[in-house]
Amino acid sequence: MSGVLCLGAAHWDMIARTGHALPPGADVPGRIRRVPGGVAANVALGLVAAGCAAELMAAIGADAEGEALLAALKADGVACGEVLREGRTGCYLAIERADGALHAAVADCDGLEAAAAALGRALAARMHARALPCGLVLDGNLPVSVLNDALGAPVPAIALLAASPEKAASLRGLGLHEGVTLYANLAEARAICATPLPDTIAAAQALRARGAGAALVTDGPRAACFADSTGPVSARPPAAAIRRITGAGDALAAAHIAARLAGLSPQAALEAALTAAARHLEQIDP
Repeated sequence: MSGVLCLGAAHWDMIARTGHALPPGADVPGRIRRVPGGVAANVALGLVAAGCAAELMAAIGADAEGEALLAALKADGVACGEVLREGRTGCYLAIERADGALHAAVADCDGLEAAAAALGRALAARMHARALPCGLVLDGNLPVSVLNDALGAPVPAIALLAASPEKAASLRGLGLHEGVTLYANLAEARAICATPLPDTIAAAQALRARGAGAALVTDGPRAACFADSTGPVSARPPAAAIRRITGAGDALAAAHIAARLAGLSPQAALEAALTAAARHLEQIDP
Protein backbone atom coordinates (compact mmCIF):
# COMPACT_ATOMS: atom_id res chain seq x y z
CA MET A 1 0.00 0.00 0.00
CA SER A 2 1.17 3.53 -0.70
CA GLY A 3 0.83 6.54 1.56
CA VAL A 4 1.56 7.22 5.20
CA LEU A 5 -0.32 6.22 8.36
CA CYS A 6 -0.15 8.80 11.18
CA LEU A 7 -0.71 7.41 14.69
CA GLY A 8 -1.28 9.71 17.64
CA ALA A 9 -3.03 12.88 18.72
CA ALA A 10 -5.87 14.69 16.97
CA HIS A 11 -7.68 17.50 18.76
CA TRP A 12 -8.61 21.16 18.43
CA ASP A 13 -5.96 23.83 18.88
CA MET A 14 -7.25 27.07 20.40
CA ILE A 15 -4.63 29.71 19.58
CA ALA A 16 -4.83 33.10 21.28
CA ARG A 17 -2.47 35.81 20.07
CA THR A 18 -1.90 39.32 21.31
CA GLY A 19 0.59 42.13 20.86
CA HIS A 20 0.00 43.39 24.38
CA ALA A 21 2.03 42.67 27.49
CA LEU A 22 0.84 39.70 29.51
CA PRO A 23 1.57 40.23 33.21
CA PRO A 24 -0.25 37.93 35.67
CA GLY A 25 -3.96 38.64 35.62
CA ALA A 26 -3.84 40.54 32.31
CA ASP A 27 -7.05 40.94 30.30
CA VAL A 28 -5.99 42.15 26.87
CA PRO A 29 -7.41 42.31 23.34
CA GLY A 30 -6.20 39.86 20.74
CA ARG A 31 -7.34 37.20 18.32
CA ILE A 32 -8.47 33.64 19.04
CA ARG A 33 -8.88 30.97 16.40
CA ARG A 34 -9.66 27.25 16.40
CA VAL A 35 -7.77 24.93 14.06
CA PRO A 36 -7.25 21.16 13.86
CA GLY A 37 -4.23 20.14 15.91
CA GLY A 38 -2.34 17.26 17.47
CA VAL A 39 0.91 15.80 16.15
CA ALA A 40 -0.64 13.00 14.08
CA ALA A 41 -3.36 15.21 12.62
CA ASN A 42 -0.92 18.03 11.86
CA VAL A 43 1.49 15.72 10.04
CA ALA A 44 -1.35 14.07 8.11
CA LEU A 45 -2.60 17.48 6.99
CA GLY A 46 0.93 18.52 6.01
CA LEU A 47 1.46 15.36 3.99
CA VAL A 48 -1.80 15.83 2.10
CA ALA A 49 -0.86 19.45 1.38
CA ALA A 50 2.43 18.15 -0.06
CA GLY A 51 0.62 15.74 -2.36
CA CYS A 52 0.97 12.53 -0.32
CA ALA A 53 -1.83 10.18 0.68
CA ALA A 54 -2.20 10.26 4.47
CA GLU A 55 -4.33 8.22 6.84
CA LEU A 56 -5.04 9.13 10.47
CA MET A 57 -5.22 6.62 13.32
CA ALA A 58 -6.33 8.59 16.37
CA ALA A 59 -9.05 8.96 18.99
CA ILE A 60 -11.58 11.74 18.45
CA GLY A 61 -14.44 12.26 20.87
CA ALA A 62 -18.00 11.14 20.21
CA ASP A 63 -19.24 14.70 20.65
CA ALA A 64 -20.11 17.74 18.55
CA GLU A 65 -16.51 18.98 18.68
CA GLY A 66 -15.36 15.62 17.40
CA GLU A 67 -17.85 15.66 14.55
CA ALA A 68 -16.60 19.09 13.50
CA LEU A 69 -12.95 18.04 13.75
CA LEU A 70 -13.51 14.86 11.76
CA ALA A 71 -15.36 16.81 9.07
CA ALA A 72 -12.54 19.36 8.85
CA LEU A 73 -9.87 16.66 8.48
CA LYS A 74 -11.84 14.79 5.82
CA ALA A 75 -12.51 18.02 3.93
CA ASP A 76 -8.76 18.59 3.73
CA GLY A 77 -8.17 15.12 2.28
CA VAL A 78 -7.08 13.07 5.32
CA ALA A 79 -8.36 9.47 5.31
CA CYS A 80 -10.06 8.86 8.67
CA GLY A 81 -11.27 5.27 8.44
CA GLU A 82 -9.17 4.23 11.47
CA VAL A 83 -10.28 7.05 13.78
CA LEU A 84 -11.77 5.80 17.07
CA ARG A 85 -14.84 7.70 18.28
CA GLU A 86 -15.04 7.63 22.06
CA GLY A 87 -14.99 9.97 25.04
CA ARG A 88 -14.65 13.69 24.44
CA THR A 89 -12.53 15.60 21.99
CA GLY A 90 -9.32 17.06 23.34
CA CYS A 91 -8.23 20.68 23.16
CA TYR A 92 -4.87 22.45 23.31
CA LEU A 93 -5.01 26.08 24.42
CA ALA A 94 -1.99 28.25 23.57
CA ILE A 95 -1.36 31.94 24.19
CA GLU A 96 1.24 33.38 21.83
CA ARG A 97 2.88 36.79 21.91
CA ALA A 98 3.13 39.04 18.86
CA ASP A 99 6.62 37.68 18.08
CA GLY A 100 5.20 34.15 17.96
CA ALA A 101 6.77 33.08 21.25
CA LEU A 102 4.62 30.82 23.41
CA HIS A 103 3.52 32.64 26.58
CA ALA A 104 1.58 29.75 28.12
CA ALA A 105 -0.36 26.65 27.12
CA VAL A 106 -2.75 24.14 28.64
CA ALA A 107 -3.29 20.69 27.11
CA ASP A 108 -6.66 19.11 27.84
CA CYS A 109 -5.79 16.04 25.80
CA ASP A 110 -6.02 13.04 28.09
CA GLY A 111 -8.08 11.21 25.47
CA LEU A 112 -4.91 10.05 23.68
CA GLU A 113 -3.57 8.34 26.78
CA ALA A 114 -6.97 6.79 27.54
CA ALA A 115 -7.26 5.44 23.98
CA ALA A 116 -3.60 4.49 23.54
CA ALA A 117 -4.11 0.79 24.20
CA ALA A 118 -7.01 0.64 21.71
CA LEU A 119 -4.93 2.47 19.11
CA GLY A 120 -2.10 0.01 19.70
CA ARG A 121 -4.46 -2.89 19.12
CA ALA A 122 -5.77 -1.29 15.94
CA LEU A 123 -2.23 -0.90 14.63
CA ALA A 124 -1.39 -4.49 15.61
CA ALA A 125 -4.42 -5.70 13.64
CA ARG A 126 -3.20 -3.80 10.58
CA MET A 127 0.26 -5.29 11.06
CA HIS A 128 -1.17 -8.81 11.34
CA ALA A 129 -3.25 -8.30 8.21
CA ARG A 130 -0.22 -6.90 6.38
CA ALA A 131 -2.33 -3.85 5.55
CA LEU A 132 0.14 -1.08 6.29
CA PRO A 133 1.22 1.70 3.94
CA CYS A 134 4.83 2.43 3.05
CA GLY A 135 5.31 4.93 5.88
CA LEU A 136 4.33 5.24 9.54
CA VAL A 137 4.37 8.41 11.65
CA LEU A 138 4.46 8.04 15.44
CA ASP A 139 3.52 10.76 17.91
CA GLY A 140 5.99 10.98 20.80
CA ASN A 141 3.06 11.70 23.14
CA LEU A 142 2.06 8.02 22.94
CA PRO A 143 3.03 5.72 25.84
CA VAL A 144 6.40 4.03 25.47
CA SER A 145 4.80 0.58 25.40
CA VAL A 146 2.68 1.52 22.37
CA LEU A 147 5.62 3.19 20.66
CA ASN A 148 7.88 0.17 21.15
CA ASP A 149 5.28 -2.14 19.61
CA ALA A 150 4.73 0.30 16.72
CA LEU A 151 8.46 0.51 16.03
CA GLY A 152 8.29 -3.16 15.06
CA ALA A 153 5.87 -2.44 12.21
CA PRO A 154 7.04 -3.98 8.91
CA VAL A 155 7.14 -0.76 6.90
CA PRO A 156 10.07 0.72 4.95
CA ALA A 157 10.09 4.00 6.87
CA ILE A 158 9.02 5.09 10.35
CA ALA A 159 9.06 8.70 11.52
CA LEU A 160 9.05 9.39 15.27
CA LEU A 161 8.34 12.94 16.44
CA ALA A 162 9.51 14.01 19.88
CA ALA A 163 6.64 15.84 21.59
CA SER A 164 8.41 18.12 24.08
CA PRO A 165 11.62 18.27 26.14
CA GLU A 166 9.63 17.11 29.17
CA LYS A 167 8.25 14.02 27.42
CA ALA A 168 11.34 13.32 25.31
CA ALA A 169 13.20 11.75 28.23
CA SER A 170 10.74 8.84 28.14
CA LEU A 171 11.97 7.99 24.63
CA ARG A 172 15.42 6.96 25.88
CA GLY A 173 14.44 3.31 26.26
CA LEU A 174 12.81 2.87 22.87
CA GLY A 175 13.97 0.15 20.51
CA LEU A 176 15.15 2.46 17.74
CA HIS A 177 16.48 0.88 14.55
CA GLU A 178 17.75 1.73 11.07
CA GLY A 179 14.26 2.21 9.66
CA VAL A 180 13.44 5.04 12.09
CA THR A 181 13.92 8.76 11.45
CA LEU A 182 13.71 10.76 14.68
CA TYR A 183 12.56 14.39 14.58
CA ALA A 184 13.45 16.66 17.51
CA ASN A 185 14.55 20.14 18.42
CA LEU A 186 17.84 20.59 20.22
CA ALA A 187 16.25 20.69 23.69
CA GLU A 188 14.37 17.45 22.98
CA ALA A 189 17.52 15.78 21.63
CA ARG A 190 19.38 16.77 24.79
CA ALA A 191 16.60 15.24 26.89
CA ILE A 192 16.62 11.99 24.90
CA CYS A 193 20.41 11.68 25.09
CA ALA A 194 20.69 13.06 28.64
CA THR A 195 23.68 15.04 27.38
CA PRO A 196 24.31 18.81 26.96
CA LEU A 197 24.82 18.54 23.19
CA PRO A 198 26.40 21.73 21.76
CA ASP A 199 24.57 21.97 18.43
CA THR A 200 22.28 20.21 15.98
CA ILE A 201 25.07 18.34 14.20
CA ALA A 202 26.23 16.77 17.46
CA ALA A 203 22.61 16.10 18.41
CA ALA A 204 21.68 14.37 15.15
CA GLN A 205 24.76 12.17 15.35
CA ALA A 206 24.05 11.36 19.01
CA LEU A 207 20.50 10.28 18.16
CA ARG A 208 21.88 8.00 15.45
CA ALA A 209 24.30 6.57 17.98
CA ARG A 210 21.30 5.66 20.12
CA GLY A 211 19.96 3.50 17.29
CA ALA A 212 17.95 5.74 14.97
CA GLY A 213 18.73 5.27 11.30
CA ALA A 214 18.38 9.01 10.73
CA ALA A 215 17.65 12.15 12.73
CA LEU A 216 16.60 15.70 11.95
CA VAL A 217 17.31 18.24 14.68
CA THR A 218 16.30 21.91 14.65
CA ASP A 219 17.36 24.83 16.81
CA GLY A 220 15.05 27.76 16.09
CA PRO A 221 16.66 30.24 13.67
CA ARG A 222 20.03 28.50 13.89
CA ALA A 223 21.24 25.78 11.53
CA ALA A 224 19.33 22.50 11.49
CA CYS A 225 20.95 19.16 10.76
CA PHE A 226 19.83 15.91 9.15
CA ALA A 227 22.08 12.88 9.56
CA ASP A 228 21.79 9.36 8.17
CA SER A 229 24.23 6.65 7.10
CA THR A 230 25.64 8.95 4.39
CA GLY A 231 26.64 11.57 6.97
CA PRO A 232 25.25 14.88 8.23
CA VAL A 233 23.95 17.79 6.16
CA SER A 234 22.96 21.15 7.59
CA ALA A 235 21.08 24.27 6.53
CA ARG A 236 19.93 27.48 8.12
CA PRO A 237 16.16 28.17 8.12
CA PRO A 238 14.92 30.99 5.88
CA ALA A 239 14.20 34.23 7.68
CA ALA A 240 10.56 34.35 8.78
CA ALA A 241 8.27 36.91 10.34
CA ILE A 242 6.90 34.71 13.10
CA ARG A 243 3.13 34.84 13.41
CA ARG A 244 2.16 31.25 14.23
CA ILE A 245 4.54 28.96 16.10
CA THR A 246 2.23 26.17 17.28
CA GLY A 247 2.59 23.18 14.94
CA ALA A 248 5.73 24.41 13.17
CA GLY A 249 7.70 21.28 14.05
CA ASP A 250 4.92 19.08 12.69
CA ALA A 251 4.87 21.09 9.45
CA LEU A 252 8.62 20.62 9.11
CA ALA A 253 8.40 16.86 9.68
CA ALA A 254 5.55 16.46 7.18
CA ALA A 255 7.42 18.36 4.49
CA HIS A 256 10.60 16.36 5.12
CA ILE A 257 8.78 13.03 4.98
CA ALA A 258 7.10 14.05 1.72
CA ALA A 259 10.40 15.21 0.24
CA ARG A 260 12.15 11.97 1.10
CA LEU A 261 9.27 9.92 -0.33
CA ALA A 262 9.63 11.97 -3.51
CA GLY A 263 13.28 10.95 -3.73
CA LEU A 264 14.93 14.28 -2.88
CA SER A 265 18.51 14.22 -1.66
CA PRO A 266 19.18 14.68 2.07
CA GLN A 267 20.27 18.29 1.51
CA ALA A 268 17.31 19.16 -0.72
CA ALA A 269 14.83 17.46 1.62
CA LEU A 270 16.19 19.37 4.62
CA GLU A 271 15.94 22.68 2.79
CA ALA A 272 12.39 21.89 1.65
CA ALA A 273 11.40 21.05 5.22
CA LEU A 274 12.88 24.29 6.59
CA THR A 275 11.09 26.29 3.90
CA ALA A 276 7.78 24.66 4.81
CA ALA A 277 8.32 25.42 8.49
CA ALA A 278 9.10 29.07 7.65
CA ARG A 279 5.87 29.32 5.66
CA HIS A 280 3.97 27.92 8.64
CA LEU A 281 5.57 30.44 10.99
CA GLU A 282 4.48 33.32 8.77
CA GLN A 283 0.93 32.08 8.31
CA ILE A 284 -1.70 33.76 10.48
CA ASP A 285 -4.59 31.59 9.33
CA PRO A 286 -4.35 27.99 8.10
